[in-house]
Amino acid sequence: MRIEVTRSGGFAGLSRHAVLDTAARPDADHLHALARSALAAPPTVPTPTRDGYTYTVTVDGRTIEAADPTLTPAQRELVAEVLGEGA
Repeated sequence: MRIEVTRSGGFAGLSRHAVLDTAARPDADHLHALARSALAAPPTVPTPTRDGYTYTVTVDGRTIEAADPTLTPAQRELVAEVLGEGA
């Protein structure tokens, strides 16, 4: 599974992009479950808060958009894992 995350916005308005391929990861099952849960969340219109981040998450060609503070727990954990930092 290929998971791609782009984070934009924030105080400085900088973008960050990362891609994670789960093929050889020992935690692949956990990441797959997180990705399924993140994509299954009801769609929302991303309305970022002042200096908040907007996220674009693509999993095997399927894309969702979300923004702080409306990320679901699964979306937040998945974004943090892919970007390698807190979301």
